[in-house]
Amino acid sequence: MSLPETMTAIAIRAPGGPEVLVAETRPLPVPGEGEILVRVAAAGVNRPDVLQRAGAYPPPKGASDLPGLEVAGTVAAVGPGTPRWRVGDVVCALTPGGGYAEYALVHGTSVLPVPQGLDMVAAAALPETFFTVWHNVFERGGLKAGERFLVHGGSSGIGTTAIMLAKAFGATVLTTAGSAEKCAACRDLGADVAIDYKAQDWLAAVKAATGGEGVDLILDMVGGPYVAMNYQAAAMDGRIVNIAFQMGSLVEVDFIRLMMKRLTHTGSTLRPQSVAAKARIASGLEAQVWPLLAAGRCRPVIHATFPLAEAARAHALMEGGSHIGKIVLTLG
Repeated sequence: MSLPETMTAIAIRAPGGPEVLVAETRPLPVPGEGEILVRVAAAGVNRPDVLQRAGAYPPPKGASDLPGLEVAGTVAAVGPGTPRWRVGDVVCALTPGGGYAEYALVHGTSVLPVPQGLDMVAAAALPETFFTVWHNVFERGGLKAGERFLVHGGSSGIGTTAIMLAKAFGATVLTTAGSAEKCAACRDLGADVAIDYKAQDWLAAVKAATGGEGVDLILDMVGGPYVAMNYQAAAMDGRIVNIAFQMGSLVEVDFIRLMMKRLTHTGSTLRPQSVAAKARIASGLEAQVWPLLAAGRCRPVIHATFPLAEAARAHALMEGGSHIGKIVLTLG
């Protein structure tokens, strides 16, 4: 099948609100060494896309200027040095950018087969959140069966994924969310304790739920005052992993708790990591998590879908904060 010379993509006209997302005609990317071209059927919408659109998260050097960090579709072309993939393979992929388009260029080692039983919308909701959770909760955070795990923002795409995977691997899961409805959704996904942070003191609730001992691992995307509160919520030898700072990264904190509790505080971002690092994460996911998806033991939570041309509406929904789970753009 011959490929077109051009494609439709959603570009960022200038930094600003959702209205700056506009459709453009772009030349079709050509896969180079180690790369494949995916004909996109669906693309996930993520918080970094919103930050990039606002001018706060520029793409890494050499990456597409288009937003979009995860896609699902079929392989349309392969470059040299991609022995695993063939034209027509059904895949999902982590991208360094460029997912909001009819075709996306990705590195072959950041690509995984679509798990059995998942459609393209569900598959497009996997890479960014599952790569992030696997790396930060299990690799960097070292979560083990029997430990207590707290994830802030449990109703987000990251949060829902973290709840499901932590439960699947034997942890006791606590979470915070911003409404009774969101807390109920978190419990439905397996959370043992869901705390409405708008209605109660989440730190006191965590202490009460753990008999005053605290939690072994915290995944935090809030930052700001939560940094100091996380130190109080953590158990002895606890670990804290930050993946975002929605309430600010410049904070005042008393490090005496870090020392007295022997805490470990780390963090990471996914997009700038090396091809090799992403390949390692992909390998762990395929071995440890993809069988859970194929068996139906966990499924990405899809809140809403929008046609690619309505990406601005998808961003407005994400910024509104009412969603539970993932928002996905569809093509065709």
